[in-house]
This record gives sequence, structure tokens and C-alpha cells, in this order.
Amino acid sequence: MTAAAIPPTSRPRALTFGNVWLSVALVVVIVLYPLFFGKAMNFGVSTLIFAGLAMSWNILGGWAGQTSLGHAALLGVGAYTMTILATPERAPAFLGGPLAPWWGTLIAMVIAALLAAVWGGLTFRLRGSYFTLSTIAVALVIRLVAINSEWTGGSEGLFMPDLPRFFGLDLFDRKAEYILAAGFVILTLVVTHLIRRSRLGYALQAVREDEDGARALGIDPTRMKVIAFMISAALTALGGALYGIYLQAFEPHTLLELPISVQIALMAIIGGRGTIQGPAIGAILLAVVGEVFRNVFASANLLIYGVLILVVTLFAPNGVMGLFQRGGRKLGTAR
Repeated sequence: MTAAAIPPTSRPRALTFGNVWLSVALVVVIVLYPLFFGKAMNFGVSTLIFAGLAMSWNILGGWAGQTSLGHAALLGVGAYTMTILATPERAPAFLGGPLAPWWGTLIAMVIAALLAAVWGGLTFRLRGSYFTLSTIAVALVIRLVAINSEWTGGSEGLFMPDLPRFFGLDLFDRKAEYILAAGFVILTLVVTHLIRRSRLGYALQAVREDEDGARALGIDPTRMKVIAFMISAALTALGGALYGIYLQAFEPHTLLELPISVQIALMAIIGGRGTIQGPAIGAILLAVVGEVFRNVFASANLLIYGVLILVVTLFAPNGVMGLFQRGGRKLGTAR
């Protein structure tokens, strides 16, 4: 049977099942990692956190097609809000004392979503590189506020206070942090699957491919992009709270810098923006390659790392997942 003879409904269903099984395989790898690499938990935790951040970015940058280079600001919202609310000396008096980190994280997610609603409402009328530049500008403003405000610790940053146990887990134990980071990745996977199968997902793809055409079909592009930005921001703030716990001490010059935003976007783009598992695969690939190059090539690792990114960008513009999907289509056509 040729590809043309396959009923139209069967191909999306096969693609959906393929996506689900690939997600299951990714979760299995995450679960098995501590059994085989128990001595490399630092690497595992940081890689999973950035995988979740890349997938969170992909909701806006991939599905909605809006390239943001300001997600480090949302990362900072999560880390700073959770830490401030958990610190007895810094928590607002009207709260009656510090909040447990999980409550602080939920509040951070709400703040990030509201910030994204305002941020997107002001900037989504811009298109292309103008929107990207606006995200850099907003992130720089937030960074300056963090540097010059006493309640954020200023340029010296914040230190993580003693935190209560979360369901019996010591939040400063790497194994516990790995479990939470794995949960973060799984949550972003589930959210992305739900978006892809929902009307929101179809509307975002329509806006990404042809904004004027989507408007002609009755879709409000600005509203769809704002919704995507709010979901992306809330998940990024969740990742920021986990990253703050992982670091235990952070400052604006390391947490809110533009390179963090670029790193998150690169992971999604190299893995395959607009795909479900691509950003996670890109994060794992770049983390492994970066670690190997750092150990083998020493001071020259950044040069080789940059050349590798350039090669992947030139020869695989749709990312690693794009190569797999193109190979799958060719195989299906051959069959």
C-alpha cells in the first residue's frame, strides 16, 4: 500500500503513537539513569532541569513560533520568589513567617504567568526579530531591578535557607533533587502532549505558519500567543525554583544573564523546536557533548562546542528530531 493510499486518519494516529512511545522511552532513560550513573548525580540533575526549561521554552518558541531570549528572567522569578518567601528574614510580614518551598514555588508560577500576560500583551504586536529584541530588553530590566533591590540581595544574591522536607525528601540531597527534576521533565512532557492534541495546539501551529491566515480563520493570534507564553512562563518559574535549590546560592550576574536564555533556546532549537521530545534530546545532547569536550579538549572546548552547534544549525535546521522525522517519512514512502 502506498503512502497516498493510507487513510488520512491513520497517519496522524501512527505519528501520535510514535510520539507517545518516544516519550515513554525518554522517561525510562530518566528512571534508569541513577542505577547506572549514581556517582554523576550533579550532571543528571542539571541536565534534567535544563531539559525541562528547554521544553518549557518550546511551548512559546516552538509551538507558537515566538523566539524569546528573555526566559532567564522567568527562571529568576522562580528562584528568587521561592527563596525570598522561604527565608525568615526576607518573607513578607503579612504571611506570618516563611513559606514552605512548594507554596513559594506555586506563588512564583502565578507571578511568572501574570508577568508573561503583561509582557506578551505589550510585545506580541511586534514580529520576528523585533519581538526577540524586546524580550532581551525586558529581561535586562528585570536583571537591573534584581541587582539594585535590597529585597533580592542586590548584586550579592541570595543563599538558600534551611528547607523543610518534601514528602520525606531532603531537598539538599542530590537524589531527592534528581527525583524532583525528573518530575519537572515528565510534567512538561505531559503538558506538551496535551497542548499538541488540543485546540490550543492547532491554533498555535496555525499562528506559527501564517499569522494573517490564522486571523482570517477567526483565530486571535495575540490571545493564543499570550496563553502559550503564560504556560511557558509558569513552567519556567517551576524550573527556576528547582534550579535555585540545586545551586543553593545564586546572584543576578549568573542567574539572569543573557547566555542562560540563549542556552535554553539553543537546546530546544538543536533538538527540534515545535516537537515534543526534541528540546529534551537537545538538552541531553549538548550537556553530554559539553561535558566530554570539557574533559578532553580543556580550554579549547568552547571553540569546538561552538563549531558543533554551527554545523548542526547549518545541516540540520529542523534539529535532531527533524532528521528522525524526515527519515521516518522517507521510510514510510518507500514502504
